[in-house]
Amino acid sequence: MVEFGTSFGISTIHLAAAVTDNGTGHVVTTELSSRKTAAARQNLEEAGLAGVVTILEGDALETLAHLTEPVGFALLDGWKELYLPVLRLLQQRLIPGALVVADDSSFESAADYLAYVRDPANGFVSVELPVEDGIEVSSWTGQ
Repeated sequence: MVEFGTSFGISTIHLAAAVTDNGTGHVVTTELSSRKTAAARQNLEEAGLAGVVTILEGDALETLAHLTEPVGFALLDGWKELYLPVLRLLQQRLIPGALVVADDSSFESAADYLAYVRDPANGFVSVELPVEDGIEVSSWTGQ
């Protein structure tokens, strides 16, 4: 699992709990703010889930560029205008059937991302969940 936008680690805790419950996997998450990274590490420690999470501190376009593991799930919850560049970094690592969930997809700054994942020529099947600020769930077809 990959998460773009750790913040204080709340969603990271949920992802780590899922990995732990499944008995396999690892969460790689990235955060630009050192203050938030420190808080997320503490929250993960307190939740007893730090062992299944790697936090990469810094610019996601740099930290995720070195990712080599296959990705079965990605949560995009950072700066919306970076959703598409982050997805393009991850796309070569996505396994067929991988899910990509983009939070706050109704924001205008996510428009390029939405156009990309909603175009079948780019290899995704995508659906919008009509919640408060929107969530886009996309599945990578592998093509």
